[in-house]
Amino acid sequence: MKIEPQDLLSKMFQAAVNAAQPEHCIPPYLPEAPKGRTIVIGAGKASAAMAQALERHWDKGPISGVVVTRYGYGVPCDHIKILEASHPVPDQAGEDAAREILRTVSDLNEDDLVICLISGGGSSLLPLAAEGVTLADKQAINKALLKSGASIGEMNTVRRHLSAIKGGRLAAACAPARVLNLLISDVPGDKPMDIASGPTVADPTTCEQALEIIARYGIEIPAAARALLESGDGETIKPDDSRLAHVTTHLVATPQLALLAAARVAESCGVRPVLLGDSIEGEARDVGKVMAGIALSVSQHEQPAQAPCVLLSGGETTVTLRGQGRGGRNVEFLLSTAIALNGAPGIYGLAGDTDGVDGQEEIAGAFCSPDTLERAWQQGIRPRDSLDNNDGHGFFEALDDALVTGPTLTNVNDFRAILVLPPSD
Repeated sequence: MKIEPQDLLSKMFQAAVNAAQPEHCIPPYLPEAPKGRTIVIGAGKASAAMAQALERHWDKGPISGVVVTRYGYGVPCDHIKILEASHPVPDQAGEDAAREILRTVSDLNEDDLVICLISGGGSSLLPLAAEGVTLADKQAINKALLKSGASIGEMNTVRRHLSAIKGGRLAAACAPARVLNLLISDVPGDKPMDIASGPTVADPTTCEQALEIIARYGIEIPAAARALLESGDGETIKPDDSRLAHVTTHLVATPQLALLAAARVAESCGVRPVLLGDSIEGEARDVGKVMAGIALSVSQHEQPAQAPCVLLSGGETTVTLRGQGRGGRNVEFLLSTAIALNGAPGIYGLAGDTDGVDGQEEIAGAFCSPDTLERAWQQGIRPRDSLDNNDGHGFFEALDDALVTGPTLTNVNDFRAILVLPPSD
């Protein structure tokens, strides 16, 4: 079978995205109707689509509620109010949405049911700060965290302890009602406390750990935020808190399920999938070098697999911004990969964020091929300079190799596929 590399890579990416679509993954987890009210709340890039899927498949009585999603990710719902706010840097609309969600669950009783729809991006979309910390403080801290190179788990540890709604606080506000969490994971390890900073699950981390992370990355924080952490007043809701006794959590879509869907596409085309992990972290450019090394081992030594094969991985890398480019961890990964491959024949790649947005750009990611570097040089673009400037987006756009999907209405984090073909292909 003749394999068209970019077409196959695109089909695998689309299969990964489809596997996490709320229309497929929400219905199996819908509960029986409660004696009392059914209230729907939520936050994240996929939350509006999750709410829409719930409405379509809910035939168990009245529902109402409110969820907040990223600007441009809203979809129509009949009974659940859809709000939009900014991501990845929070704004006033997000703070207002968080307040409205808290008001929505402020008068529940033990007969009521709260269905909480949470997906990646929810942390920035629920920026209700703890007392004494302002939205401007949260915005500044969030920007600093995004530039620092901290992992998503580290960033969310800090965010939880400066919040009035995250770190289990929203679940505590729902008590004594029953809470059913339906989560689409976008974090390495699929830890519920790291998905949108865990507004409706317990958090075992501490203010002291948040301070250690801030010190580790040399992040400057406002005096009020530091005082909150140093006093311990920013402590989150812990696992033994009685207000969380009636909380149930299900992961309805994960990065691993998305990789398996892509693997099935590869197999159907006679390409062996090699799954390298769904929770790979680290500097994007460093991970790119490692993946290139594995691909070269396949090409040159038939290890750990024989071509044709595709190396699949997920997770969330980081980018420490040093240059003036537009960032994007997927394009930084792919540019680093292409440089390390140095035009090796038969090796192609795709890296993209499954939500359709890589960094702060409305671009999911990019493609690379054996002639990527040559085409850049022909345009007078120096690949290493682009990487040093954190300008992967500018690099791949100039080559017309950007991956643009628009809002996918889901989010199971990064998807990376390195396709290795035999020389004859």
